[in-house]
Amino acid sequence: MGRKQTSKHVPLDELVIRRATPARWRDLERLFGPRGACGGCWCMYWRLRRSEYEKKKGAGNRRALKRLVESGAVPGLIAYAAGEPIGWCAIAPRDQLPVLENSRILSRADDQPVWSVPCFYIARPWRGRGVTLALLKAAAAEARRRGARILEGYPIEPKGGRTADAFAWTGLASTFRKAGFKEVARRSPTRPLFRGQFT
Repeated sequence: MGRKQTSKHVPLDELVIRRATPARWRDLERLFGPRGACGGCWCMYWRLRRSEYEKKKGAGNRRALKRLVESGAVPGLIAYAAGEPIGWCAIAPRDQLPVLENSRILSRADDQPVWSVPCFYIARPWRGRGVTLALLKAAAAEARRRGARILEGYPIEPKGGRTADAFAWTGLASTFRKAGFKEVARRSPTRPLFRGQFT
């Protein structure tokens, strides 16, 4: 899948963030690797009903994401360092994410139309260096450009402030605060709902 990008030669402020278009599908494949980011997910966890997601894990989810990218829907953003893909965040109108819509803990705060940034994936050498924050800010700009008035996120706020990478795929609450998002609901001690609003 290509050589992994190391982080020691490229400053964070030199990251380039681009929309996930058909021309960038190979970059997304390279970033996600053979495991599809995590356990065959291919960032379809929120987009497919649970039974369908489990049935498609791996190659099926890969095909589903590829179809989404090739449709021109722009389901997310890719961060690059020195030309190599090193990070991803998903973005979509909330009503296109059925698992999120059916979540009790992450149920809607109100009936306003919102967009969501439900997950992130950062290449291992770049984790903990601010790539998620850069992607979140870019996602807010992208959502606003596409007509959104509100962008929601569903980060975790771990007890003690630390968590394993495997559990941080929705982002951390501290990152959303740094990006100017505000907490609007919390139905679980570790799962707040954050919003950024645009005028």
